[in-house]
Amino acid sequence: MKIRVVSSREEIFTLNPNERIVHMAFRPSNKDIFGLVETCPKIEVIQLPKSYMATVSKSIEMFLAMQRMQLIEGDVWGHRKDINEYYTIPSSVTEKIKEMKIEGKSAEDIEAKVSRESKLNPEMVAYIMTKSSPA
Repeated sequence: MKIRVVSSREEIFTLNPNERIVHMAFRPSNKDIFGLVETCPKIEVIQLPKSYMATVSKSIEMFLAMQRMQLIEGDVWGHRKDINEYYTIPSSVTEKIKEMKIEGKSAEDIEAKVSRESKLNPEMVAYIMTKSSPA
């Protein structure tokens, strides 16, 4: 699973329309979010760093909820945009989720343990759990 890292406003309009998960590494305005949704109609998740989440307007949160898009707080640890425009979620994360599902662990236990080990936000782990193949 890959997360497209967007580091500037100008980059929004050059994105592949099939992007599903986007991490915005800058503080987006309402106009930027609308532009992103327009450019990538299949988007499912927009991830923002914690400091930027506090500045997202309620109207944008409502708009994304109506579009069935998730706004998730989180970071892409150790990612260098100059090397690769995508942050790849390690396959070990999805394997760990599958293992824990097989063991019969609860969703909350899986989210807590995997997020602690992988530095992914629990909301992102929950999203991966819904998208990864069932155990």
